[in-house]
Amino acid sequence: MRAFVITAPGVGEVWDVPEPEAAAGQVVVDVERAGVCGTDAEFFSGEMSYLHTGQAAYPLRIGHEWCGRVSAVGPGVDEAWLGRRVAADTMLGCRSCRLCSSNRQHLCAERYEIGIRNGWPGALAEKLPVPVTALVELPPTVDVVAGALVEPAANALRAVRGADPGPGKRLLVIGPGTIGLLSAQIGQALGFSVTIAGTTDASLAFAASLGFSELLAGDAVRDAPGFDAVLDASNGSGVPSLAVDVVDPGGRVVFIGLSAQPSLLDSRSLALKDVTAVGVLSGSGGLTGVVELFAQGAVDPRPLVATTVGLDGVSEVLKGSRPAGAGPKLHVDPRIG
Repeated sequence: MRAFVITAPGVGEVWDVPEPEAAAGQVVVDVERAGVCGTDAEFFSGEMSYLHTGQAAYPLRIGHEWCGRVSAVGPGVDEAWLGRRVAADTMLGCRSCRLCSSNRQHLCAERYEIGIRNGWPGALAEKLPVPVTALVELPPTVDVVAGALVEPAANALRAVRGADPGPGKRLLVIGPGTIGLLSAQIGQALGFSVTIAGTTDASLAFAASLGFSELLAGDAVRDAPGFDAVLDASNGSGVPSLAVDVVDPGGRVVFIGLSAQPSLLDSRSLALKDVTAVGVLSGSGGLTGVVELFAQGAVDPRPLVATTVGLDGVSEVLKGSRPAGAGPKLHVDPRIG
């Protein structure tokens, strides 16, 4: 089968590789759509931290946001899974440690991460092996575009839950990229009054095209206090401190964005304002909730996708090629070309 492989910083190729076989407890999925995200770009540039800690190495097969159809099942797997449309959790724990036993497999020290950590192959390929325990079934009302957005949206749902949604509460989302916009959409669906802050006219214009009218540019954030919660979905190293500055006393700040440099935060500000800080790693625990929101039509993530390319177009996407004025997300259909 064909698969996209990063062989060195800035070098990606489509290889012919052996098709996966379903081991015990696993299925094989025919990939119908996969997303490209910032983590994938960091692997392509060579900046991703796992490359420097030994948890990932070239050649590397990326892709952790995806959907597809089960085409084979391994020993011990119910054959009723055959033909089902699915997405899945990225985090695959050992299933025996204390964290895994308490449904926190995404924090397992020995975990695999699909297309990211410890060599589990990614979804920028025609087929993908996945443990059946990681799967979530997609209903007919969730198409392939939305299906491949389930994993990033699950991250966003966990972030919004961390902000403690409620009718009329004010949520400030900083960073109108994919996760920020999904968080804004989900926050609105769960009752928040949402404001979005960004640094570029283009990103804020796109947020406006989704129906968001409360928008803040640049330093205007500091002059707009009165938020029950602030969600940092940016990559700015100064944003965590800013989030604590502008949130109301007794409010909540949620950190899901990561900067390339350490983000400095004065813990005295947290204590003296009685602020709750929440960190979010992965969409684990959020996938089923997102599928329900998508299926009900409460959230439509599809406008975020700017374009869809085949495997042969992935390198240019990772180098930054994208349509002007379009959404932040880029998709790959391995069946193209």
